[in-house]
Amino acid sequence: MPKTMKGPAIFLAQFVGDEAPFNSLASIARWASGHGYKGVQIPAWDERLFDLKKASESKYYCDEVSGICREAGVEITELSTHLIGQLVAVHPAYDIPFDGFAPASVHNNPKARQEWSVEHMLYAAKASRNLGLDVSVSFSGALAFPYLYPWPQRPEGLINEAFTELARRWKPIFDAYEDQGVDIAFELHPGEDLFDGVTFEMFLDKVGDHRRCMINYDPSHFLLQQLDYLAFIDIYHERISAFHVKDAEFNPDGRQGVYSGYQPWIKRAGRFRSPGDGQVDFSGIFSKLAQYGYDSWAVLEWECALKHPEQGAAEGAAFIDQHIIRITEKVFDDFAAGTSDRSRLRKMLGIG
Repeated sequence: MPKTMKGPAIFLAQFVGDEAPFNSLASIARWASGHGYKGVQIPAWDERLFDLKKASESKYYCDEVSGICREAGVEITELSTHLIGQLVAVHPAYDIPFDGFAPASVHNNPKARQEWSVEHMLYAAKASRNLGLDVSVSFSGALAFPYLYPWPQRPEGLINEAFTELARRWKPIFDAYEDQGVDIAFELHPGEDLFDGVTFEMFLDKVGDHRRCMINYDPSHFLLQQLDYLAFIDIYHERISAFHVKDAEFNPDGRQGVYSGYQPWIKRAGRFRSPGDGQVDFSGIFSKLAQYGYDSWAVLEWECALKHPEQGAAEGAAFIDQHIIRITEKVFDDFAAGTSDRSRLRKMLGIG
């Protein structure tokens, strides 16, 4: 029986705050439901909403969390470990800014910070299983990204060494997720070593095509790289197990292009927009994903250089709902079908 994509859902990370209704899981879940969302993607690092360590240890706690969401009218789609996964691999150039993703106890100590991130990635595997989730979403971290542009010329073997080490760090994490029956779906994102199809393939090869190494499909990053995001689905659909609905636009001019001249988001040639306000062909994306049988969640990730988040959230549920394709259970021209038997088929071919 064909299955239809689930949604609309919303990623809560961009909305969590210290003021109601964004400061507790119960209130933000009610807020999301009130906007028409059926699911919420929880940032696993934000203790205002969720205790990751406790969730890894207590099925009872996870049942309570699920119950809070269910009572509000939503269900949990995935746990996000983006800021945790980022710290599995950090080039020293980014040590200072990425310390902010970790507790103060491991600041200025890259080894301790990396151990903390691995420990919490493993917590998320168990927490996902306790919540009954089969997929989580994350970042890969990066060792090679400072060398993205090949000038000065990269020494031979530098990128291979970076991906070998990245795979060495992630392979035991994948194995732990395999034990729990949970995917890690990476958002392919500039700033990570996995930012497009080629880099994902390089990494996948290094981890032995591990079946828990999957993709969180986010077309906004591909549009800003000028990558064919529809063809990407044709190539990698078997590895897509999560979907962020996020829009973007790319408007180069005589002064700036893809790199956008160090400008703030509002002045960049490439910038994120609320769904429907940018240039991403979502009708094409939802059609492609339906064609290949994607039946997990469509999750709004709101990031926009112009629009207020409340407006983006309010519009996002309807936008996703309008794009989800209810999969047909019959062929459109069934009404014209005739009876069929071998004798009739042979006569139609002139060999009866």
